[in-house]
Amino acid sequence: MEVVRQAGAVGAYIHGVDLARPVDAALFARLRAALLDHHVICIRDQDLSSEQQLEFAARWGRIFVHPYVEPIEGYPGIMEVYDPHPITTTWHSDTTHSKTPPRMSLLLARRVPAYGGDTMFANQHLAFEELSPALRRVLEGLRAVHYGTELAQSEKGLTPQEVTAVHPVVRRHPDTGRKALFVNGDYTCHFEGMTEEESRPLLGFLFSRASRPEYTWRHHWRVGDLLLWDNASVQHAVVPDVAKGERSLHRVTIEGDVPV
Repeated sequence: MEVVRQAGAVGAYIHGVDLARPVDAALFARLRAALLDHHVICIRDQDLSSEQQLEFAARWGRIFVHPYVEPIEGYPGIMEVYDPHPITTTWHSDTTHSKTPPRMSLLLARRVPAYGGDTMFANQHLAFEELSPALRRVLEGLRAVHYGTELAQSEKGLTPQEVTAVHPVVRRHPDTGRKALFVNGDYTCHFEGMTEEESRPLLGFLFSRASRPEYTWRHHWRVGDLLLWDNASVQHAVVPDVAKGERSLHRVTIEGDVPV
């Protein structure tokens, strides 16, 4: 197994691993360590069935079933990602309007276009740690309201309460204890106890801060790429420059805990 760092802030490729073969405890421990170190890892050249993808994903935790996105037929734990959607092209962490946002996701490239459709990732530990000490203290005392999309209510009949959660603006990583910024442009609408108008200036600054170029890595997809990212450490966004119908990625997501 070879780990090749891709950027100073986040991202690494993994070579020399065949997940279609049994993954013993030692290899899994190395993969887990690589994910904690790099926050996003891409295990290249994987030829996996849906059953094998789910089996490997289950090693990381309980598989999350998305509340309002239909899975692929016969596999409730796998959702298919097609063309970039406006929700996915904004920098975000996944499903933060949930009381327990997902811990991580595993995305397997089944079909990719000749060009376009790259996915970008940004390190939220650095986004917080490189703020001024005074602002870090302010943020650690704040909580923010995260609100789900209208799709959740219109298609699945969910109530506003079912797609609303309040989380700390700064969260500790459940494994490392390292602090990270935890607001995003898709779901965070205002600070707890403040109006949207009052919250907008500081949230706008934090949204732009979260995706500074020096915190990011851009992944160009190849068929057989299995990409794993830590939802407690990074935000991501898709580049919407791909022709319709050429992109098919199978995603399995792992359940998380209440952010603290």
